[in-house]
Amino acid sequence: MLDLFGRADDADVERILAQHAELAQHAADATAASREKQFRDLLEALPAAIYTTDAQGRVTFFNHACIEFAGRTPKIGDMWCVTWKLYHPDGRPLPHEECPMAIALKENRPVRDTEAIAERPDGSRICFMPYPTPLRDHRGKLIGAVNMLVDITSRKQAEERMMLLTREVDHRSNNLLAVIQAMLRLTKASTAEEFQRAFEGRLSALANVQRLFSVSRWTGASIRTIVEEELRPYAAGETRRIRIAGDDIRLPSTLAQAIAVTVHELATNAAKYGSLSRPSGRIDVRWQTDKADNLSLLWRESNGPTIAPPTRRGFGVGAIDGLVRTLSGTIRREWRSDGLICELSFPSTAI
Repeated sequence: MLDLFGRADDADVERILAQHAELAQHAADATAASREKQFRDLLEALPAAIYTTDAQGRVTFFNHACIEFAGRTPKIGDMWCVTWKLYHPDGRPLPHEECPMAIALKENRPVRDTEAIAERPDGSRICFMPYPTPLRDHRGKLIGAVNMLVDITSRKQAEERMMLLTREVDHRSNNLLAVIQAMLRLTKASTAEEFQRAFEGRLSALANVQRLFSVSRWTGASIRTIVEEELRPYAAGETRRIRIAGDDIRLPSTLAQAIAVTVHELATNAAKYGSLSRPSGRIDVRWQTDKADNLSLLWRESNGPTIAPPTRRGFGVGAIDGLVRTLSGTIRREWRSDGLICELSFPSTAI
C-alpha cells in the first residue's frame, strides 16, 4: 500500500526485500548448480580416475574413469576407496581403512609418493599412484577430500623388463667372458700371427651371435642364420658345395653361442684339413628336434682328403666339448676316410 505521499508501508518493503532475497538466492543456487555441473563435467572428461569423499570418508562422487579403473561401478557412500581390493607394492593386503585416502582424511594432509596395487573383481591387477588431497571450507575446516588414481602399470612393467634385461645382460656378459677365456686358454698356434688369426675368427663367431641377438631385441637367435653366417665365406656362390636343412629354431643365448663357436671351428678345420680344403669337398649340415624338443645337429663332410683323429687336444676338441657339456649336451665325432661326421645333441632344457 502507498500512503498519501506515494510511499510504501513497512510490510510492502519487507515483502519486496524478501522477494529480492529469494530471487537472489535462486540466482545464487542456479549459479552454484551451474558451477557444480561444470566441475563434474570437467572431472568426467578427464582420463584419470577421480573421486571425492566427505570428511568421514564416504564416497560422494566418482567419474567414469573410476569405473574403468576399478573394473566395477562403485556406490555413493562406499568408504574410503572406489577399488575392490588393495595391496601394498610387495603384495601384502592393504585394508581400505589404511589406504592413502583414509590416511589423508584421518591426518588431514595430502599423501604423495605412494604406490599401491588395485585388484579388480575379475582378478586383474593395476599398479597405481594415488594423490589424495583434503578439501577445506573458507574457515579451514575439513569437509572432504579428492583423490586421483594414476595407472602406472605400463611403467612398472617397463621397469621390470629393464631389470630383467639388466640381469640378462649381466648373465650374458659373464657367460661371454667365460667363453672368451676358454678360447684364449685353449687356442694353440705355432706363431703369434697364427694365434691371432685363430682367435680373431672365434671372436668373430661370437660377435655374429651377439649381433643377431641385438637385431632380435634379445629374444633369441635363429639357428639357420647362425649356420648360414658361419658358412657363408666358404660357399663362394656355389650352393651345391654346402647344404643346409632343418626347420628354423630360435635359440637362447648360451646355446646359440655354443653352436656358433662349434660350427665356426668345424668350418675352420674343414677349410684347413677337411672337405673345404678341396674344390670337390661338400658340407652337409642339418638339424631337427624330436617329440620331446631335444635338438640334434649333424655336421657331415664328404669328398675331402683322408683324415685321421687329431693327435693333440686343441680348442676344437676341448672348448667345444666344454661348451656342450655345460648345456648337458653330448658330442659324437667320427673320422671317416672322406670326411668328418660330428653330431651335437642338446636336451630340451637347453632350448
